Amino acid sequence: MVSAFAARQRLVLGQVKVAEKSNEIVAIPKLLDLLSIEGAIVTIGAMGCQRAIARKILDKKADYIFGLKGNQGSLRDDVELLVSEQKARNFADSEISRAETIDADNGRIETRVTTVIHDVEWLRKRHDWPGLKAVAIVESTRETKGKIEHETRYYITSLVMLAHFPGSAIRSHWSIENSLHWVMDMVFRDDECRVRTNHAPANFTTIKHMACNLLRRPSNKDSMRLRRKLAGWDDDFLAALITA
Repeated sequence: MVSAFAARQRLVLGQVKVAEKSNEIVAIPKLLDLLSIEGAIVTIGAMGCQRAIARKILDKKADYIFGLKGNQGSLRDDVELLVSEQKARNFADSEISRAETIDADNGRIETRVTTVIHDVEWLRKRHDWPGLKAVAIVESTRETKGKIEHETRYYITSLVMLAHFPGSAIRSHWSIENSLHWVMDMVFRDDECRVRTNHAPANFTTIKHMACNLLRRPSNKDSMRLRRKLAGWDDDFLAALITA
């Protein structure tokens, strides 16, 4: 199942079942066809880093940020070479912007430096990539109990904006892990579900996504797990969720 998740509102906007003997690359365009995304920023992991998907997003008057990994071999290689060469020259030959964020939580300190290279016209032409306007590099350093980890991730984007904006959008992309996947696993017990046959898994997932969206409506500080229990115990609370 491929889902569209609005990171700021923390809502599931739509979903499409991945057909048997198929993959997300086929399902993502079908999902985009269901959505009104004009003016939005669509962030997709490396699996969805495809020219046809980029073109569809642009045709719907939206922008994209795609993760870049080995599935786009020559493009990834060119981006990595560009970045390493320019870093060696302190980006003297490139127009860049840079932003830094520091988060501290539960004994972990994470520093992220986002660098955006804006002059990539040659890269767009070389790879015939629709709407490519910039390359973003996110270098993160995590310090936990004296252990330090470094990670560098690469992205391509159709945005023409300074680094703090795509950096924030990239960070928001990963909110789906805590705001949706974790909730599905821990509150709705997805991993324990034994619904397997015919259309039942897709239908059941749709119902759970709808329930998750409804449970986010209250503005109090009750947990999602408590709200779900209250909806089962209290008919007035359930009615308030549905009619709010």
